[in-house]
Amino acid sequence: MTLLNSILQTLVNGLLAPFRQFPVGALVLISAVTAVGLLMVFKKASNQTALEAVKRRIHACLFEIRLFNDDLRAIFRAQFEILRTNLSYLRLQLVPLVFILPPMILLLTQLQPHYGYRGLHIGESVLVKVAVDDSLAGEGAAKPPVHLEVPAGLRLETPGVWIPSRGELAWRMVAEQAGKYDLIVHLADESFAKSVQVSEEFVSRSPLRAVPGFVDQLLFPAEKPLPKGASVRAIELAYPEDPTFFFMPRWMWIFFVLTIVFAFALRKPMKVTI
Repeated sequence: MTLLNSILQTLVNGLLAPFRQFPVGALVLISAVTAVGLLMVFKKASNQTALEAVKRRIHACLFEIRLFNDDLRAIFRAQFEILRTNLSYLRLQLVPLVFILPPMILLLTQLQPHYGYRGLHIGESVLVKVAVDDSLAGEGAAKPPVHLEVPAGLRLETPGVWIPSRGELAWRMVAEQAGKYDLIVHLADESFAKSVQVSEEFVSRSPLRAVPGFVDQLLFPAEKPLPKGASVRAIELAYPEDPTFFFMPRWMWIFFVLTIVFAFALRKPMKVTI
């Protein structure tokens, strides 16, 4: 997963680099390219002949309802046939979804570091958390000797607060100057870096760097994971997030709407039945 993330991040960063001053334009372009790719996959993976036949049956039932609108028996029969045919339509959609969903999930998780988080403003404070290995945590566990090294341009507002039940230390940090920085976490003879962006530029931001794990690497691909077996399990920086509507960030809704619009606009030129 680390190698795949590295390759995908290089490709995404290269694609988005010309749009640093116009991130919305990048999202429109990516939506258009995604729509073309989805239509190509859908055309190859789906039974186009069966889909066309199902849609014709649905249209015929709708026409029957309009034509025999004074015959309740005919109307109910047509409505039942529409329901049954819709189930067949959904079944035909499942096969291409198997091929579409995995790359779509990867694309969204690679775009999230660019669109899902805002950089810190000067004077803005943020919470920094460090989670240690389970062997150092637990109720009544002593505070581990973790030292958070902060470069010039950033300043710690509070000392580290130890939460033994969660195995976490937390600091409140404030940004004093714009720039890209690295926090350094020291524990015993180990040191781990965590990137910090104090900027409103359109760049990749990583809220979490953790030890290797499929879910964390899928959801937070912007930084390489911590070394396997490290005494620090995760370093988290609570960047302000894009507003969420109905369980999804705002930018994802924009992306999906644009992709659907492009897909419907291009389906006939590309001769795809959806």
